[in-house]
Amino acid sequence: MQREIYDVTIIGGGPAGLFSAFYSGLRELKTKIIESEPRLGGKLNVYTEKMVWDIGALPPTPGGRVIDYLVEQAEVFNPTIVLSQKAIGIDKEEGVFVVTTETGAKHYSKTLIMASGWGVLLPNKITVEDSEKYEATNLHYLVKDPQALSGKRVLVSGGGNSAVDWVNILAPLTEEVTLVYRQAELKAHESQVSKLLAGQASYKGNHTITRFIADSTGERIAEVVLTDNLTGVETIIAVDEVVINHGYSEEGAIFDKNTVGLEKHDDFYVQTSFDNQSDVPGIFAAGDVVSHSGKLHLIAGAFHDAGNAVNQVKKYIEPEAHSHGRVSSHNHKFDEKNIPLKAQFFG
Repeated sequence: MQREIYDVTIIGGGPAGLFSAFYSGLRELKTKIIESEPRLGGKLNVYTEKMVWDIGALPPTPGGRVIDYLVEQAEVFNPTIVLSQKAIGIDKEEGVFVVTTETGAKHYSKTLIMASGWGVLLPNKITVEDSEKYEATNLHYLVKDPQALSGKRVLVSGGGNSAVDWVNILAPLTEEVTLVYRQAELKAHESQVSKLLAGQASYKGNHTITRFIADSTGERIAEVVLTDNLTGVETIIAVDEVVINHGYSEEGAIFDKNTVGLEKHDDFYVQTSFDNQSDVPGIFAAGDVVSHSGKLHLIAGAFHDAGNAVNQVKKYIEPEAHSHGRVSSHNHKFDEKNIPLKAQFFG
């Protein structure tokens, strides 16, 4: 079977990876994205409801909408997008990088851009019996659209900033929302805690979810059993939806299973030069995974990294190529696409 070789394969589909894909297409590189999750957007998926203020020229925009814009831009030049495949190994055969994913699939590429953030985000799952079967119905570790929970009875478990933020967002939308935390005092920012305690939400501190009771179909959670950690007394709460926010762990297996010499720096990072080259020729990096003394850990910084990395990829493959791509405002690649846009803006 003939293997298909890409010019660049981008490992990670967050802001850095998505802008890398767009700019790779602009520079006429055959491009693939490999993303471990079933959706693009990276860590923005953790705070889809939060307003993002620090992307130049973009007005304050919810994180979920920023994802939509980034994906739309990334798809302009039709990259190959592979979802739900966690990259776990990098090898090199006959001068070509081979990325192996958890499914056993192999992806071949002349170069790689590491855009995996601080690793694969894994939600810390609740350890209640049979909890996994409810993940297909009404047990959630991520809520992309708060409106989907409107008018419902929602229980949120967690005590950090994200859990408290979710409760404050859901309180005016839901029929009722209850926050459960195993300790007495919440760990979120005091202003958000004060807002929660003064609002419509119910709070049950020193309580732990110990059991889920299914509905008549056996497929959805109908009631949640809470146990008081001090007295052992049980309370049963009827629910429509359950949201678990116990934090995330991050996994960087690809650093442990590669034969090309790619090493992690300070547990999470790829050490790069200022132009985003790693210590391994042909491997570059963009976004939060990057470490150098001038690194800017903002989404805007991820875009800068992506442009640098792609330009280095182009020069690596074609040493005589220009050091950077032509700016979009004067680039003929957009001539046809600009026709309807100009009509929309200028009439």
